Amino acid sequence: MADQGNWFGQGEYQGWQQFDYSQSQTQPGSSVHNQGSFYGNTQATPQMFIPQHEIGKTAATDDYDYGNEPPLLEELGINFDHIRQKTFAVLNPVGTASAEVIADQDLAGPLVFCLLFGASLLLHGKLQFGYIYGIGLLGCVGMWCLLNLMAEEQRSISFTCTASVLGYCLLPMSILSMLAAVLSLNGIIGYGVAGAAAFWCGSTSSKLFSITLQMEGQRLLVAYPCMLLYCVFALLAIF
Repeated sequence: MADQGNWFGQGEYQGWQQFDYSQSQTQPGSSVHNQGSFYGNTQATPQMFIPQHEIGKTAATDDYDYGNEPPLLEELGINFDHIRQKTFAVLNPVGTASAEVIADQDLAGPLVFCLLFGASLLLHGKLQFGYIYGIGLLGCVGMWCLLNLMAEEQRSISFTCTASVLGYCLLPMSILSMLAAVLSLNGIIGYGVAGAAAFWCGSTSSKLFSITLQMEGQRLLVAYPCMLLYCVFALLAIF
């Protein structure tokens, strides 16, 4: 037993390393203390979790000027000033608008006017949203093809711009539909009012298209298919 105590006290050579068991009471405590001081003096920072090759990129992105960031509606392409100018250009058949405003491919206003037209039809018991969207889509495709065929070679119009103009010019039809919910248009006077509304829509849309494509000499040719399209919406409003 004494030999065994001396054997454990003096240490033993095992393989390639010699273990001194007489220092076993102090070394673990000192290592734990060193580990505690290491973790206690270390403070976590955000840079600790970012790779070294990404630190430069993060610093570069932090230089973005958030104070001058454009509004969310502007990033989404919704310009209320252009919407107002287009609406006034539709309400004033003899007025004019700039080509930049007309070329704005805004679909928020047309969607609102389509919903307004459908909601006004609901006032006299007509659920015809499918007809509105279906006829509108076919009309936009047909007018887009026709305008690109009639325009000059260096000029063209996009499909979204065509849909935007035709949608904005649907506003008089919305007014006609709301009027039909209050008054009966099944008569000569009603047919005349519906024809005037279709003429209003066709004249305004042809004006906007001619300004965009600079085809003033062909305005009557553009107005004819536009009036035919809006006559279909007029039939939905009065019957």
